[in-house]
Amino acid sequence: MELAYYDGQFISIDEKVIPIEERGHQFGDGVYEFIRVYDGRPFLLTEHLERLERSSKEILLTPSLSKEEITAIVEDGLQRTGLLEAEIYMQFTRGIAPRNHLFPHVPSQFSMTIRPAKVIPSEKRNGVAVLTLEDERWKNCYIKSLNLLPNLLAKQRAVSQGFEEAILVKDGFITEGSSSNVFVVKHGTLYTTPATNRILHGITRAAVLECANRVNVSFQEKDMNMDFFLDADEAFFTSTSVELMPISRINETSLPRERPITASLHSAYKKLYAKKISF
Repeated sequence: MELAYYDGQFISIDEKVIPIEERGHQFGDGVYEFIRVYDGRPFLLTEHLERLERSSKEILLTPSLSKEEITAIVEDGLQRTGLLEAEIYMQFTRGIAPRNHLFPHVPSQFSMTIRPAKVIPSEKRNGVAVLTLEDERWKNCYIKSLNLLPNLLAKQRAVSQGFEEAILVKDGFITEGSSSNVFVVKHGTLYTTPATNRILHGITRAAVLECANRVNVSFQEKDMNMDFFLDADEAFFTSTSVELMPISRINETSLPRERPITASLHSAYKKLYAKKISF
């Protein structure tokens, strides 16, 4: 069962409820989070809600609900759907007011959807191809805002050419994927782009670094150029929906088929969410 939440109540996911002067609709004036549910419990919910709060603060938006109130809504929604494996999308927008660039004096608006989790085809776990593209986004990518047009265009361009993901490059250095963070393994060490304003500080990214500590894999946050990326022993990208996705090819360059560290980290990640699936 799919379910939505808007303006203080649970509704059908197909119900038409967004007012024409909703600022998220007209300006992309808001922030969002995406959360994976395993065995009926949302994974790393606290971390996601803390990032939602930080993103709201960065765009000067005052959330109309506390983290505790959102947690209660999430728990209620999951009970109503009966879903054990699910994905939750939630967002705050600046509210509903006549269209004007200046901030209105109205409450922010919270909405949420709960759907069955997408199943990743098993063959993709053997590795997918990625396309590198110029990073054309704004400077504050650490804010998880609704303004995703450059990401959408990059993803569409990659998929239309037969690739799974677009990996973005800024000033000659890898930043992240269109909807993911990027990792490289070289000579037994794990590398990922530093968590600056140029990338989203991924919740899964942080969890993978925690897993690296657990399985004694050394890691460095390092700016990686294209030569470094193409010469990887292993590479993968991460997100809430795909967990760890191995990269088998970058543009036309194939990477080694053996991925022992990626496999070890993914196994540790699964053990991590088996331990932490609780409110």
